[in-house]
Amino acid sequence: MIDLTLAEIAHIVGGTLMGGDASTVVSGLTDTDSRLIAPGDIFVAKPGEETDGHLFVPAAVANGAALVIVEQEVVGEGDLPLAVPQIVVRDTVVALGALAKEVVARVRALGGLRVVGITGSNGKTTTKNLVAAMCGRAGITVSPRDSFNNEVGAPLTMLKVTQDTEFLILELGASGIGHISLLTDMVHPDIAVVLMVGLAHAGEFGGVEATVTAKSELVTALPPTGIAILNADDARVMSMRSRAPGAVVTFGFSARAQVRATDVEASLAGTSFVLHVPDSEPVGVHFQVLGEHHVMNALAAAAVGRALGFSTALIVDALESVQRAEHWRMEVMGGNGVTVINDAYNASPDSMAAALKTLVLVAGPHNRTIAVLGEMAELGEFSGEEHDRIALLIVRLNIDELVVVGAGARRLHISAINEGSWDGESKFFETQDEAYDYLSGLLAVDDIVLVKSSNAANLRFLGDRIGELYA
Repeated sequence: MIDLTLAEIAHIVGGTLMGGDASTVVSGLTDTDSRLIAPGDIFVAKPGEETDGHLFVPAAVANGAALVIVEQEVVGEGDLPLAVPQIVVRDTVVALGALAKEVVARVRALGGLRVVGITGSNGKTTTKNLVAAMCGRAGITVSPRDSFNNEVGAPLTMLKVTQDTEFLILELGASGIGHISLLTDMVHPDIAVVLMVGLAHAGEFGGVEATVTAKSELVTALPPTGIAILNADDARVMSMRSRAPGAVVTFGFSARAQVRATDVEASLAGTSFVLHVPDSEPVGVHFQVLGEHHVMNALAAAAVGRALGFSTALIVDALESVQRAEHWRMEVMGGNGVTVINDAYNASPDSMAAALKTLVLVAGPHNRTIAVLGEMAELGEFSGEEHDRIALLIVRLNIDELVVVGAGARRLHISAINEGSWDGESKFFETQDEAYDYLSGLLAVDDIVLVKSSNAANLRFLGDRIGELYA
């Protein structure tokens, strides 16, 4: 973060400064988690659904916080004044956003910062990591930690910029109309990437068309000089073309895409393909990230690179350097003859289908394929039919065994059985421990295991346990 005085911060967030010297300079805001506060940081006491950040102000101060932003004055031990200054505001989350907006605006005024915003129902974090790897080769780059993509995480990322930052990469999530607009108003992106529109979080949005409206907010936020990067293979995404104020670049597998891939071949070692970009000769890429669906994310990243003026050589070097999408995203684990693909950070119908197809694609005739699946959450009225559809896909792909974990995914197990072509190949367990016990007695050399669920189902930890068992 750039240097700001206490007086400047109070003015920016519209709050009242209590205690401290108004001319004191602070320049750090790491997290809203008091445990992650570093000496000299600002601590924002954010109310939560289960707890309240104000309760952790003393812990933040003990960890070295130089300033706290609160919604009501906090006193120290024995009702004495707090040991550090505090700024009292009406809403700490709004204050966080206001501070981020001002910091980005000041850095942008220096003329060297370019902002890339990325959204979509799936693939945001992987694409963000690829773009960050690319931009990091060209200049000082700031990008989100993990999936920091909401009204708290995105501003925290924005606040990491300094006068020297050249590229700010943002992952922009939403669970309703207006959420992305709230974030883009803070940064005014130069490049907008829309990966796909699927059923992820459709229950929260209220349907797919509402999802299209929400995701298109990133495109409409562009200035006339901005560039929209759109998935040529997704009709819903391409419908946003007419909303782009400036240039549009497309990516995908289809021949009409400006940035595209051909000759895609997948294995447990990754995915190879030939990259085609405008004004450059086709070039082979060995992409270490597993899964054809991640090639789409690589193409989106390559399109960003071209929009930023990067050479094809730099783009390919960056793509080939990334060894995994992210922890728990198509992460290859295991050993001693057993391969575990832990992809249980999140799951939508689209990403579930893609992961299952990858499982089959990378398996040889001597491999047994086992899918360990949990619930796909946040699908609302689509939940039942989408779990049915995945069950049908599993049977049609001829996956050798299905292990379903958790009550929320029971319909997947029942639907697979009802397909009638299986006889005992689907097993259901209420708990992860039960599933682990079963799998530890089942798995053998040459087995390939996919573990996939929504984040809420927590199967990523089961994937870790299985992977560590055979490491």
